[in-house]
Amino acid sequence: MDQSLCKLTLVYPPASETHLVEVLMNSEPPVSGFTTWQAEGHGHSFAEASMRERVRGRITRGVLMVVLPRARIELLVEEIRLKAAIADLVYWIEPVLAFGRMKPIAALADEHAD
Repeated sequence: MDQSLCKLTLVYPPASETHLVEVLMNSEPPVSGFTTWQAEGHGHSFAEASMRERVRGRITRGVLMVVLPRARIELLVEEIRLKAAIADLVYWIEPVLAFGRMKPIAALADEHAD
């Protein structure tokens, strides 16, 4: 089983976010953490865009990003496909070269004092 870390990025209509987050939170095993934010998509196809979005030339989208082992991401993509059939959901998977959590400098000084 491939344990190399990858980043899964999902881009979706904002109205789908609650359902998509529920799928990730109820996944087995549960996804331990991920990040979401609002973005604006630019492109040539505005078939599903509102009049306001057409005038602005961009469409509102939600973005979700998660870092997991490659094998887990592949299972998660399939689970999303089955449980959250979201029109216009776009995804991609990228390798992650490094992943960690930074400690504040004061915390590092405390560790070395012990």
